[in-house]
This record gives sequence, C-alpha cells and structure tokens, in this order.
Amino acid sequence: MDPSQVTLPPIMDMNAETITENTVAMNSGNPDARAKYVLERLVHHLHDFARETRLSTQEWTTGIEFLTAVGQTCTDVRQEFILLSDVLGLSLLVDAIDHPKPPASTEGTVLGPFHTHEAELVGPGTQISKDEAGEPLLVLCTVRDTAGRPIDGVTVDIWETDSGGFYDVQHGGDGGPDGRCVMRSDGNGAFWFKAIKPVSYPIPHDGPVGRFLKWVHRHPYRPAHMHFMFEKPGYDKLITAVYDRVDPYITSDAVFGVKDSLVVDFLPLDGDSAAAGGYLSEDERKNLSAWSILRYDFVLVSEQEAARLRDANSLEALSRLGKRMKLYDGLPVPDLD
Repeated sequence: MDPSQVTLPPIMDMNAETITENTVAMNSGNPDARAKYVLERLVHHLHDFARETRLSTQEWTTGIEFLTAVGQTCTDVRQEFILLSDVLGLSLLVDAIDHPKPPASTEGTVLGPFHTHEAELVGPGTQISKDEAGEPLLVLCTVRDTAGRPIDGVTVDIWETDSGGFYDVQHGGDGGPDGRCVMRSDGNGAFWFKAIKPVSYPIPHDGPVGRFLKWVHRHPYRPAHMHFMFEKPGYDKLITAVYDRVDPYITSDAVFGVKDSLVVDFLPLDGDSAAAGGYLSEDERKNLSAWSILRYDFVLVSEQEAARLRDANSLEALSRLGKRMKLYDGLPVPDLD
C-alpha cells in the first residue's frame, strides 16, 4: 500500500498508559462501523486483561505458543480451535447471543467439531448406524413453530458417535458416513429413524486443548447425546442436541453444552406401540427388549421472532453496561448521533 494514499493519526509518547488509545486510533480508519467497533472493544479488552493480570513476557510467550499449537493441530477432520472455544464456554455463549429463544422453543447448544457435510439424505425409518455393537434406538420426533403448527420440509441434520464413543471421521477410513444422516420433516412435522443409544465419550484430548483441561484439573468427557440441526427458509437455524438424563457426566459436560430443557429419558421400547406404529420389522420385534425409544418435540423460531428478540436483548444488555448504542444491520454499534 502506498503510504501517501493512507491518512493515519499521529501516534506519540508510547507507554503502557497510552498504547490502547493509540492502537484504537490507528485502527479507526475502517469504514465498516461494526468492524470498527468490534476491533476497538477487542483491543480494549486485550489490553485491560494484560494490565489487570500484570501479564509477564514469559506468560505471554506461553499463551502464544499454546495458540500456535492449537492451530497446528487443526486438520480437515479436527478443528482444535472450535474445541478450545467449546471448553472455554465461548461457543455456547455466542450461540445464545446470536440465536435467542423465546419461552417454549427448543434451546440451542454447541455444534461441536465433528459435524460434516457428507451425510446422505434418507427417508423415514432409516437405520443411520452400521454399528452392530450399539444398543438399538428408535427415535420419533416432530418439529413445530411457536404457535404449535407442524412445519413441513425442514432439513434435519443428525449425527452421533458409535458405541465406542467415536464419530465416523475419527476412524479415518473410507467407509462413508456412519451415525449421521439428513432427513426432512413430513406434512405432520414428523421425522423418525433408527439409531443406537448414545454413549458418553471424551473429546479429543491428545492435543493442546487436552493438556489445558489436565492443567486446570478438568475431565474431557461429554455426556451421552445426539446432535440435531434444523434449517428451513423463514426459520432461525437451530443447532441443538438431546442429552441422556442418567449419564454420569450430565452435570460436568466438558464443553458446557447441557441445558435442562435438552435433558431426556431414553426409555425401554413398549412392544405394543412399536407394533402399532409399524416402526420395527418382525425380526426387530423378536429382540424388543434390547430397544430403547426417544421421543422429542422440537420447536423452531421464525427469523422475524429471533431478530426482534436478538435486537431487544442486545440493546438491553449494552444499556446495562452504560453504553449508548444503535443497531446497524442488526448488530450494535456506538450511537454517535
């Protein structure tokens, strides 16, 4: 960039007290009001963190080395930075801010690092798991709007681990998608499939995030759960999961994903209901005692509902912080008028 084409404010007398405002001033030429505000607050919080902790050069170097190692651990099938965001509680916080839920709607939770786009579109009743060692599970679900009306044609992305607690991508093979699928809700808002009962498992802890957890005396385990993601034009995207109530890690999830409304019961499958609904084949009913059932009714929020709630929450939260703000493309920026 030609220096003569850039107008920058003069910076002088650099010290611990002036560095923050000088840095903000140097970054202030960005014409995007939102980007300018986000960067300004990032600089302030980073600098205040260093001041409040009296950060030493050795500690700063250790932090840089840790983040470098996190980046170097990332691959096409392993996102260590998402894992770091998860274990710090940031992933859940961002989702809660960006996808607020009114009462009686389904709450969101963390995406996790193992969602992929290779899952196949399947029809009702498909067995999504090839793992014969897993406990068989029948899943019966509906999806409705906040007025209780069924929603047809919702794309539902579903994924879970095998009985050993591993996602298909962790095996590194070419066997194709396993334990995951994509479905669409029918005219009654219903979708159903066969899977295996989820199990608890450790997040990958052989890298820098695992070393961090050990350092702070935390375990790496997630309680048994099954992931769901819902998408349809006009509705706010929902990323969520349901969690097994009796799992020993239900109150200490390594990535803070559990919410009370998402805790469910995996119950023994009743023979009469299985036969009446035509859900299981004759051969499957011969081993009925091995089956569990999950029933869950998901409730989606419209894009308009989510936008109104997000705007109201943003202005209220920033007002409590004493900040005078306005909304710019739905996101807060300083109100300088």
